[in-house]
Amino acid sequence: MSNYNNANAAPANEMLLLKLGELVLKGGNRRNFEDKLMSNLRRRLKVFGEFNIYTRQSTTYLEPKSESCDMDGVCAAVSQVFGIAGFARAFPCEKDMDAILETAKRCAGPALERVKTFKVESKRSDKRFALNSIQISQWIGGELHECYPHLTADMHRPELTVTVEVRDYAAFVHLDHVPGAGGLPVGMGGRAVSLLSGGIDSPVASWMMAKRGVALEMIHFFSFPYTSPEAKEKVLKLARLLTPWCGKLAVHVVPFTAIQEELRRACPEELFTILMRRFMMRISEAVALRCGAGALITGESLGQVASQTMGALRCTNAVCTLPVLRPLVGMDKEEIITVARKIGTFETSILPYEDCCTVFTPRHPRTRPSLEEVEAAEAGLSIDAMVAEAVDHIERIVFPI
Repeated sequence: MSNYNNANAAPANEMLLLKLGELVLKGGNRRNFEDKLMSNLRRRLKVFGEFNIYTRQSTTYLEPKSESCDMDGVCAAVSQVFGIAGFARAFPCEKDMDAILETAKRCAGPALERVKTFKVESKRSDKRFALNSIQISQWIGGELHECYPHLTADMHRPELTVTVEVRDYAAFVHLDHVPGAGGLPVGMGGRAVSLLSGGIDSPVASWMMAKRGVALEMIHFFSFPYTSPEAKEKVLKLARLLTPWCGKLAVHVVPFTAIQEELRRACPEELFTILMRRFMMRISEAVALRCGAGALITGESLGQVASQTMGALRCTNAVCTLPVLRPLVGMDKEEIITVARKIGTFETSILPYEDCCTVFTPRHPRTRPSLEEVEAAEAGLSIDAMVAEAVDHIERIVFPI
């Protein structure tokens, strides 16, 4: 990251003060994490124009080069970039009390008209400045009260906090901090293939692993004509909804009908769900190895359905050499739904279209199958040929940011 070079001039435009997340704890690797975050941030904000991004006094500044920049859109985009713990929408000014007051009126005026209580909180890192933090707060607070006489100062639970920061080369005024996405920059945690169904769980699992810095490839199993084109479009819409958080996404759509029909013909019905999951894992691992991914991700949560018992999970894991990450394993459904609402996938996930897991559901699925009986049920299948046929006919659909 570059540093601001002109120490004698304050930035001219409204800007963001970014608080970085846990990447600041990365020791000798911190620079790599910061560089990846800045790269992700620039890519995400490209549609809004050009920005100066620099670090000074432990704060990262995001300064638009254009005065007409859509800062509302910028704030919405920044809130979805993993690696940023929070940010403030700040107005810079010269280090002069009159300038700070006028900037406070411009920054906070509309909000102050709507509230009844407020306080001014000041931070003075430039110790050469004539007033200390308490004096700055008292003077600015008194002047704002004269301008907005309906206000009452409340130091403990104000409706609005006006923050003044006096730094080495400029002063800044901003309101409350906005929470960021947290986590680690996407790309710093390796690459994984995430099994994306049309349900609530798998988009949340994908989002949670992206938050840990994992770059994603998505895979979806499509069972036409048993599942409709609308079901496929629903999954693609979920992928589009995840791209602001996860970055560019490729969805590998696997034709899965032939495998399901063969399983139904040749295998015991009560084991069908487990056998189907094993084929999904085999195909997903083949795709992962092709695209350089180091793990698989599923939306499984322990005990939620018949295929998510410990015994069943052992049977599905047995066909994989790559690690299988299950970020939802300890969550209940309500917790998962809360995250789905937060990230904007819930309403799409509940659209009433069947997926490949529901159209071939056995009437009485085995919940505690042994690995030996599952392997015996597959003994008559041409497993390698079935997997290769499905992989060879994958449709790859890419969604840019």
